[in-house]
Amino acid sequence: MDTSDASPHPASVGVFGGTFDPVHNGHLRIALDAYEALGLAQVRLIPLARAVHRDQPETPAASRLAMVQAALAGREDLVVDDRELRRAGPSYTIDTLRSLRSDLPGTPLCLLLGTDAFASFTRWRDPQGILDIANLVILERPGQHPVFDADLERLLAVRQRDRLDAQPAGQIVFCPVTQLDIASSDIRCRIAAGRSADFLVPPAVADFIARQRLYHR
Repeated sequence: MDTSDASPHPASVGVFGGTFDPVHNGHLRIALDAYEALGLAQVRLIPLARAVHRDQPETPAASRLAMVQAALAGREDLVVDDRELRRAGPSYTIDTLRSLRSDLPGTPLCLLLGTDAFASFTRWRDPQGILDIANLVILERPGQHPVFDADLERLLAVRQRDRLDAQPAGQIVFCPVTQLDIASSDIRCRIAAGRSADFLVPPAVADFIARQRLYHR
C-alpha cells in the first residue's frame, strides 16, 4: 500500500486486539506503524478476555491489562481499552466493534489484523457485520507471502483498495509494518527458563513481570 496518501479521516480510530500475554515490542511497533501510516487519531489496544480462535491466555486478565497499561503509560497515540475484559463471554470482534460504535458514534474505525488472523476472517462470527462497521487494515510484514482461501480471495476482489478513502467502513487495505520477530510464547519460555526478556518488552513491562513473578516455573 502506498502510505504517503493513506489517511482515511483524521478522526479514525484503530482497533488492535490480542491476548497480550505479555504485550511486547513487536505488538507496539506495528500498532505505531499503522497509526503513522494511516494518520489515525489513536490506536486502541484491547486485551481479550476469552479467546475464540486460539488457546486461552495463561495469565489472569488483570495482569495482562496492567502490562499494557504500563507499556502505554503517558502515550496518547496508543491507548489501552479494557472493554473485552469487562464483558462476559467469548471475545467476539463483532461485539467489540458494536460497543465501540456505540461509544464513538460517527468515528470511523479501522480494525488492525495480522495476516494470520485475516486468513480465517471469513469464518469469524458475522464478517459482513464487521465490514459494515469498520475498515480492515491487514498488517503485512516484509517477506510475507500469505496464501488465502477462495472465500477470502473473492472478498478481496470486491473489497480490497490500494488506500483507504473517506468511506467509514467496508474497505480492506494492506499496510506494510516493521518486522520484529518476537512472540509472547517465546518470552514466556525465556522467563520460565530464567532468561531475560530485556529489549523484547518495554522496561515497565519487564519490571511488572519481575515484581509479580509472572511466567516463572
